[in-house]
Amino acid sequence: MIHLEHVSKYYATPRGRHWVLKDVTLTIPDIARVGVVGPNGAGKSTLMRLFAGVDAPNKGKIIRTGSISWPMGLAQSMHGSLTGKENARFACHIQGLDRNKIQTTVAGIQEFADIGKYFHMPVRTYSSGMKARLNFAIAMAFDFDCYIIDELTAVGDKQFREKSAAAFQGKREESSFIKVSHNLNELKKECNMGLVLSNSKAVLYPSITEAISVYEDFLKNRA
Repeated sequence: MIHLEHVSKYYATPRGRHWVLKDVTLTIPDIARVGVVGPNGAGKSTLMRLFAGVDAPNKGKIIRTGSISWPMGLAQSMHGSLTGKENARFACHIQGLDRNKIQTTVAGIQEFADIGKYFHMPVRTYSSGMKARLNFAIAMAFDFDCYIIDELTAVGDKQFREKSAAAFQGKREESSFIKVSHNLNELKKECNMGLVLSNSKAVLYPSITEAISVYEDFLKNRA
């Protein structure tokens, strides 16, 4: 479960505060498959970081139960000065993996990411595609109660996207996920709830179809 209680989030800009959320209260239940939609610039990636605990609200509080992944698809969740291997080992330690399992897990991450010699180079030298591949490979090495996914399927070549989808299929049968995507048909197929982010408000709907309908009406009225 993820519960937001009167949460507000903003960034300071030369023109004043840019609000992502204003006094938002909502609860994402256990075993939920939530599709997140919103216009460009609404702050969907910021919302994913808040859900995962990578970022903190300016006001309000967020209560989480169970284990939650970092935002898969976001390069900010890795340390740029560390190599891919070092990032993988760091994740193993953070997740409390037994020392005798770390070497095997890191080897599996290296194989899945399939980024060649770059696995031993600093992440700051990676392309966005390589960062996404490593990020996903690390996340798939562990079991979480809830996975946070930010436009992951849009990154990487067709072969990697297919491999990612197959790997994640088994995970999502037993776990919840919150997913950002501009592919509305994909969300309709995979999600049972929807969250619409717009005008600094986040509204959770019990049906992904209803959420997408509200979002499409918002886009029409804004045009």
